[in-house]
Amino acid sequence: MDVFTTKAGMVRGRRTARDRSIVTVRGLPYAAPPFGARRFREPRPAEPWDGVRDCTAFGPIAPQSAELPGAPVWSPGDEDILTLNIWTPADGPGDLPVLVWIHGGAYVFGSSAQPDFDGTALAGRGLVVVTLNSRLGFEGFGHVPDTEGSTEPALDAALLPDADGDAAPFPDNRGLLDQIAALEWVRDNISAFGGSPDRVTLAGQSSGATSAACLTVADRARGLFRRAVLHSAVNAFATVEQAARITAEVAAAAGVPATRAGLLAAPPEALVAAGDQVCERYAQDPGSGQRHYDPAIYGPVADGVLLTADPLEALAAGAGGAVELLVCHATEEYWLLDAVGSSVKITTEEQLAAFAADFGLPASLVEGHRERLPDASVPDVHLSLHSGLLFAEYSTRLAEAHALAGGRAFLARFDRRRDRAGHRVRAWHCADIPFAFGNLHEESVHFLVGGPPGPADQELSGRMTRAWAEFAAHGDPGWGPLDGPAGSAATVRVWRTADEDGPGRDAEGGFRDLWRTAGLPLLAP
Repeated sequence: MDVFTTKAGMVRGRRTARDRSIVTVRGLPYAAPPFGARRFREPRPAEPWDGVRDCTAFGPIAPQSAELPGAPVWSPGDEDILTLNIWTPADGPGDLPVLVWIHGGAYVFGSSAQPDFDGTALAGRGLVVVTLNSRLGFEGFGHVPDTEGSTEPALDAALLPDADGDAAPFPDNRGLLDQIAALEWVRDNISAFGGSPDRVTLAGQSSGATSAACLTVADRARGLFRRAVLHSAVNAFATVEQAARITAEVAAAAGVPATRAGLLAAPPEALVAAGDQVCERYAQDPGSGQRHYDPAIYGPVADGVLLTADPLEALAAGAGGAVELLVCHATEEYWLLDAVGSSVKITTEEQLAAFAADFGLPASLVEGHRERLPDASVPDVHLSLHSGLLFAEYSTRLAEAHALAGGRAFLARFDRRRDRAGHRVRAWHCADIPFAFGNLHEESVHFLVGGPPGPADQELSGRMTRAWAEFAAHGDPGWGPLDGPAGSAATVRVWRTADEDGPGRDAEGGFRDLWRTAGLPLLAP
């Protein structure tokens, strides 16, 4: 019987159907439900239990409106959302390297139960894999105003410290604090599952990658992991003032005052719906500036407590220098957001000029992209620009900044693309993750990767899972670290299938020299 003993009690897992040598434990609470008296507060440890807790099903996911293929949906009343899942070799030697995964989803959707994040293949490489849920949307990243001194009725109870004497009971960045709580749980419990608390790698994609980057530079997370894998980190970081303005808009949409009491009175589903309304208004308003194009409204906040600066600025200053980084981005990131309809369409030269002006992009950058894409349409020029602005250039600069500050950083680009069944398969956002997790067989990921995989795809997936495993185990993914600005193919691994390699493909990033000259504006969610 696959039973493990944690500090809170015993749990039962089960062998995976895909590989009977791997045990999975699912829906294991690492913190107490963050609702009721604990809503908008720091996470607290889960209550211990008697007997053996059955942990063979994923736990509830965080409040959200998304419905993703193959994944559960959130229902009002689902509150025990701070859970994690573990995949571990049944007969492992112990003291194995650990990989902790933070999913993406613009800080508002997604969960650890998505089929692309199944840890069976990576556990088969000799890792203990942990995936987790944390608070999203307003619950995780909304700014709760400081209303001390207000005469509004019903505020007194909200202003009091909680039963644990929490001196800052309504912090910003609650989603990041949840992730830290999960890492602390791993430190204290993972040895029971064959993992080493001294060999932890934190990994994430998109908003999960930026979350991992934030924790890399946060003093509070120091010592909880020694390596980090960042895939497609997103260029988004808010000041407290910017976050407060979003709170005012969300509260107005929910029909409640933008106060602690008002926000506590709004049920989670009301704040989810209000956030969706605010995003839709930005999408429908061409005069709303940067948020019109990709209306994401939540993200990490420079609160001066957990975070003092954007991870790029902090890494450049030497923060997180002891953490080794493996950074990757896709070469056609933004085409996915266009395909799923989450980005405004740019179809005319006038719209392209307005886009560049709203983000402060120089004309030379736009013209440079146009010259290097001579047959591209206006939409494709926009998508190429937006790929670099939001994901590719920011990710690359994270690796470069860390290396230039004396840290150890490895850089890769995912460039697997082809024509198949009459349509082009893009190397777009999220397509790299099923390859790195070894989950190409999952039908729910076929949209991301362009259909069922072929032998060349399986071979590429094997190389990528091996790189993650070797990096987590030894700090060596199979190529050399950066020693300065990314440039030569020797220091940047380009992930392609074997039948795609050959002349005619730029191994140096395509537009890097243009971005170096233009600079990169740091964006607010």
